[in-house]
Amino acid sequence: MKIIDNIKDLKAEISCFKGSIGLVPTMGALHDGHKSLIDRAVKENDNVVVSVFVNPIQFGAGEDLDKYPRQLQKDASLCENAGVKIVFAPKVSEMYSDRKDNLTLICPPYDAVNKLCGKSRPGHFDGVCSVVAKLFNLTKATRAYFGQKDAQQLFIIKKMVKDLDFDIEIVPCPIVRESDGLALSSRNKYLTEKERKIALNISKALFSTKNLFDSGVKDIRTLTDNCLEIMKELDVEYIEFADRNSFELLQNEADNNTIILVAARTPETNTRLIDNINL
Repeated sequence: MKIIDNIKDLKAEISCFKGSIGLVPTMGALHDGHKSLIDRAVKENDNVVVSVFVNPIQFGAGEDLDKYPRQLQKDASLCENAGVKIVFAPKVSEMYSDRKDNLTLICPPYDAVNKLCGKSRPGHFDGVCSVVAKLFNLTKATRAYFGQKDAQQLFIIKKMVKDLDFDIEIVPCPIVRESDGLALSSRNKYLTEKERKIALNISKALFSTKNLFDSGVKDIRTLTDNCLEIMKELDVEYIEFADRNSFELLQNEADNNTIILVAARTPETNTRLIDNINL
């Protein structure tokens, strides 16, 4: 396995590949959720590239860009053991030769981003789509693997690929959870022991609400109140119900095509966590 930090060497190495290429875009601090993506990519492709890049243009003012966990050697070891061919870990100056306000960006449609995470993080998905498109171009990947925990991101990337005719297959991968139900996230490293227990209420709320739906309750207000009650120790940013095919937000009744999406912050470290569940 090679760790490559520049575009020239990446392109040279990619040009020698035979067969299919799987891409797993990450910001590093890899955990078992990332490993599930990598393992699937290795199983389904002849060559796998994992990018490790904390992308500054998807962070807003006051967000955790500077403290986002970085552990390249540990990440590289995980990738090597999994059978990855290349870890692409460029510096910011290698990816973006110009300043942030002078870059060409890919801007998703207003209807797709002006809600959920995009509503509270303006410009976030512009940064996500732009770096992902750049990685698609650099790696010439056959398939790219994304976790379903970032459901809005996955929807937007799939739309970008369809609308702009990228010649790549997007492979959604299931959420990976701890044994107690907490969705794996690199930001879980921020949590205090007390917050870790409080954060469990996010997944508990989602599973409880799904059980309520399965028992016959379809009213979104009732289902939302159930979530809110269980998550009362958290600072809830949103609890939304959406059609998982169109991502249009629902107001009245949920059905079997509904996804519940949640974002909340913990009380001490103000760590922002997201999660979702399909009904």
